[in-house]
Amino acid sequence: MTTESPPAANGLLVEGRGLGVRRGGRWLLRHVDLRVERGQLVCLIGANGAGKTTAVKALLGLVPHDEGTVARAPRLKVGYSPQRLAIAPTLPLTLRRAMTLTGRFPASAIDAALADVGLDRLGDPPVTSLSGGEFQRLLLARSLVARPDLVVLDEPVQGVDTAGQDRLHALILDIRKELGCGVLMVSHDIRLVSNVADDVVVLVPHEHDDAPAAVGEA
Repeated sequence: MTTESPPAANGLLVEGRGLGVRRGGRWLLRHVDLRVERGQLVCLIGANGAGKTTAVKALLGLVPHDEGTVARAPRLKVGYSPQRLAIAPTLPLTLRRAMTLTGRFPASAIDAALADVGLDRLGDPPVTSLSGGEFQRLLLARSLVARPDLVVLDEPVQGVDTAGQDRLHALILDIRKELGCGVLMVSHDIRLVSNVADDVVVLVPHEHDDAPAAVGEA
């Protein structure tokens, strides 16, 4: 039975207990316990097909869950940084224009978000001219512009070299401290996240259906 639980009266932002999602006769994920409090960095890791994106969507109420409970803080504001954002090379999209693709924000909010990630010094160049690290910083800035309670980052260091990965992780820690928000970061590399996370939740592929009853069982 699926229920929605009210959040506890503390710093809880989102929590799933015994979370399971079933589609097309199979479990995409099952028995997942995950909790993010304000000020925490929680990493969700697993191989491709383990259900990381599905788990995030279920926690945020974007897809229904079939088992377990979900609790979210009232009026929770979430900032989301996708794994990738495909932009056609011929599209005349500038840095500041990209900040408004998901909504209209005052110039002061855009300035603050770009400053948070160190992109304010670039001016307003075409997005296609950004390096891999700068582009990931842009995605991070877009998730911060509304000053969310919870920042969700899906593979934020993908396509970035090792030195750039370390800088991005340090930046994420600084932002968490400055804004006092919670961070849920999706990754596939436990080596990269184990040194920065307050908690690490590991998902494994759940390919099986419910086990059939043994012969003779009621």
